[in-house]
Amino acid sequence: MDHLFGGHTAHGGMDMPAEGPMCNMNMLFTWDTTNLCIIFRWWHVSSTWTLLLSLAAVALLTAGYEGVREVSRRYENSSSEYMNSLPSMYSTLFDLVIRSISRSCAKCGIKDDDDNYPAARSPLWVGRIVGTAEQQTKMVKAALYAVQVFYSFFIMLLFMSYNGFVMLAVAVGAFIGYMAFGNSPATKSVACH
Repeated sequence: MDHLFGGHTAHGGMDMPAEGPMCNMNMLFTWDTTNLCIIFRWWHVSSTWTLLLSLAAVALLTAGYEGVREVSRRYENSSSEYMNSLPSMYSTLFDLVIRSISRSCAKCGIKDDDDNYPAARSPLWVGRIVGTAEQQTKMVKAALYAVQVFYSFFIMLLFMSYNGFVMLAVAVGAFIGYMAFGNSPATKSVACH
């Protein structure tokens, strides 16, 4: 009788067929790589060679996270510059007020040059351009944010294998990624999001 589970087996008395390699799941820190599966059953470490390849893949995946963060930062900066370069609603309204004053003062000798005030500078047109640009920018930022959140949770799952070798590979990947892509202060840590 199995006293560990009160007389019951871990699978409720059912024999489960073995599907692929056996995976050892640890909830405590370990250096043991026997039957180590990294996140997926198919990512099974069965030899020293597969361990080294897996650790290199983990390091590259983690380095890639810094690449995604850098792409996001660059997009954030360039979209901010682009949004600032668009005509503002207030400057356009000011231009229209000046234009209407100049038309009413035609008798005063002020000449209205229509080339300086094309229809594209009307508040409605500017609002449409700015609104569309803001929507597109926000959509891209949201997509990049979603990729970062997914990526960071994936790295968290790697770390939660509780295997010391995998944890070191994550740290090495973070180092490589920061050296390759990091242009921001090093105080920002890899967090779940």
